[in-house]
Amino acid sequence: MLAGPLVTRELTTDPRKPKHFGIRAGYAAALTILVFTGAQATFALAPPRGLGDISRFGVFIFNLLSFVQLVVVLGTSLLFTAGSVAQEKDRRTLILLLMTDLRSSELVIGKAIASLLPIFVMILVSIPIFTLLTQLGGVTFEQVVWFEALCFVTALAAGSWGTLVAYWKEKTFQIIAITLMGAGLFLGAVEAVGFLGGESSSLAMIAGALNPFRALGDILNPLTSQPNVVIPAVQAWPAVTGLFLLASGISIWTCLRVRVWNPPRTIFIKSEESSAVEKTSEESGKEPSHVRDSRTIWESPIIWREICTQAYGKKVGLIKGAYFAFAVACIFWLRQIPEETTFMLGIISAPGLAFTLLSLISFILINAQAVTSLTSERDGQTLELLLVTEVTAKEFIFGKMGGVLFNMKEVILVPFLFVAMSWMRGEMNMESLIFIIIGNLTLVLFATALGIHSGLSFENSRSAILNSLGTVFFLFIGIFVCMILIVEARSSFEMQFVPFIAFIGGGSLGLWMSLTHKNPSTALSICGLILPFMTFYAIVSFLLGNTAAVLMAVLFPFGFTITAILVPAVSAFDVALGRTTTDRG
Repeated sequence: MLAGPLVTRELTTDPRKPKHFGIRAGYAAALTILVFTGAQATFALAPPRGLGDISRFGVFIFNLLSFVQLVVVLGTSLLFTAGSVAQEKDRRTLILLLMTDLRSSELVIGKAIASLLPIFVMILVSIPIFTLLTQLGGVTFEQVVWFEALCFVTALAAGSWGTLVAYWKEKTFQIIAITLMGAGLFLGAVEAVGFLGGESSSLAMIAGALNPFRALGDILNPLTSQPNVVIPAVQAWPAVTGLFLLASGISIWTCLRVRVWNPPRTIFIKSEESSAVEKTSEESGKEPSHVRDSRTIWESPIIWREICTQAYGKKVGLIKGAYFAFAVACIFWLRQIPEETTFMLGIISAPGLAFTLLSLISFILINAQAVTSLTSERDGQTLELLLVTEVTAKEFIFGKMGGVLFNMKEVILVPFLFVAMSWMRGEMNMESLIFIIIGNLTLVLFATALGIHSGLSFENSRSAILNSLGTVFFLFIGIFVCMILIVEARSSFEMQFVPFIAFIGGGSLGLWMSLTHKNPSTALSICGLILPFMTFYAIVSFLLGNTAAVLMAVLFPFGFTITAILVPAVSAFDVALGRTTTDRG
């Protein structure tokens, strides 16, 4: 009754869509392949010699799958809910929903649950697979139940936050960026409160209950939180209750404010300005004059609009400020790490992990602005107008890319300053510094080009945003999983390559489908094939300490992909949009 017709519509129409069955089958297949890959990498050279080895593998693969699923649930819940409402705003259909007799709870809760239905399907699909892992030993059924409950309430909390931001803000880039950065800063603030209050304080317990990753650690390692108990009880009710109450509180606040925030005040301001101009012109008997003086436009109007106008809203500085706050939090975190700590998770140093997190967030923000710069043109029905002007495809594409890089210059610069500080402290040599800067710049250009490509390839704005951000997100999740599996295997890298074929092949298939969705080409097909394999080679080279090989494995395949995306895009609008001239007639 709280959700209303919006959820009813999704429940009725969703089973008719092929993607509904694709999500179910694809996610189950991905988890199964990951289990198989982990088993082959662990037992390829040393078969299990008893139940102890099998149970240890069961614990390892359960821990890995649990972490991956929680990250996927959190990330996709934020993007799905924020993207769903943002699409309604871009298409001007939210005003139509506000004009109906839908209650505020139906607008907020109904929209959130309707957007989260694919996430709930993924969680339900994973239950049989996680239950089967209990047969290996080392994992109990109670752990599976509490973990799935944690994923469910995490999706609700993340979806509530994404819905709040989407109804609150107007611009799509602001919605996505504030949603992602807000979730990250919330987790950081929760950990900071727990650290300042002391691990045994009640404040730390309350704050820890709002961090799903801390709750996951308690589920996976109950002895850590209950060291004095002979048989620890596996439970996560504080986290489940806390996250559910958090989701309820956010949803209630959104319900109270949704009709205050929407329609935005800018609509009424424009209406009042137009009325004032018409009234003044009628009284004076003169033609209405312009409210604002004209501005000088550059020779390239596209990049002028991206740089000199508030195309992405007035609060972009707030997003950059949140990113700077996250960078400062990383510095304080590094100061708390003991000096004797060598590698985090046995893979990477603490400064390297902080740099990786900063770079990943910067790539996501850059990619989000790149893809929304195209979807906003399409939803605002200005893209078709550009096709009949004298603006060439080259000016349009490079103007959009230049605007993205200029507007995100601070976000691009922060990781470089971070790694330069490590070089000044003597933690790396000049060669590594140069290699990191070149590789990072290559990935920045890749994130920008991928966003432009997705915006041109997908007619649906929500699909374009989810496809573009999802490609960046899952690319780095795949890198993390590969590194964990390689470290766990502790055997020859040549012997490990064969078990990883299925895992990497799945990534190649997904990337190929993403790149060649509307405008397929041989070059893009090659990119989809070689990128995951070269990424695997870069991981192996990194773990072996071969920095030059890592740079080559990043520079050439990603550089080739950037070229394969940009060459057809700057040739002509017809090629960039994947259609023929007759389609425009």
